[in-house]
Amino acid sequence: MCRHIAYVGPPEPLGALLVEPAHGLLRQSWAPRRQRYGTVNADGFGVGWYADGDPAPARYRRAGPIWGDLSFADLARAVRSGALLAAVRDATQAGADGEAAAAPYAAGRWLFSHNGAVLGWPGSLAPAARTLPAEELLSLEARCDSALVWALALTRLREGDPLGQALADTVQAVAAAAPGSRLNLLLTDGETIAATAWGDTLWQLSVPGRSAVVASEPYDDDPRWRETPDRTLLVATRDGISLTPLKEPCT
Repeated sequence: MCRHIAYVGPPEPLGALLVEPAHGLLRQSWAPRRQRYGTVNADGFGVGWYADGDPAPARYRRAGPIWGDLSFADLARAVRSGALLAAVRDATQAGADGEAAAAPYAAGRWLFSHNGAVLGWPGSLAPAARTLPAEELLSLEARCDSALVWALALTRLREGDPLGQALADTVQAVAAAAPGSRLNLLLTDGETIAATAWGDTLWQLSVPGRSAVVASEPYDDDPRWRETPDRTLLVATRDGISLTPLKEPCT
């Protein structure tokens, strides 16, 4: 239902990763090559990035399609960063909260995106929602499935879970409550990228010791891109990528 990408490595202009590649996120907004669900990602977009010396990322989000925002072209050309997370959105429910529902979501040093859909939303996640502190529910950025999935992951992060563990446990909890959901999650703190492949495509490009890219689909035809198997947790740093199989939850 969306396309997203995260990068850690030497500082690059945002546009070098999102706009300039032949099949970058800009083009994926209207012509994705490997999207299994939906065809056009025009229900909002966003990019979050990290500046030197500042652990809290900046964000730029809009409710409309990325190709219609002329200001983004200037921003992407001028801003450089060694870590980013960006997404283009195809909404599960049309008109759901506009810009507030566009990834990346953010809290503290973390950026998050969800590519997929929770089946039976919102009723299927009502029991999970009741496990959250009331303050968290009242602070949701948007009234959509991705925002609640982010709240579930964020609670685990704030309890001290590593990025990968927080995502894996969140996927298990949501998949148990809403079987058949698509839960490709993407998370970064500016140093590490964690992601899950659960129902949709996920690709990786690693140059060990230099950079890592994790994306819904490749932005070019570099032969070093590798597809991540479904039901997998991925954790990436500049030094390399590790993969861990994820089990179906017990029902």
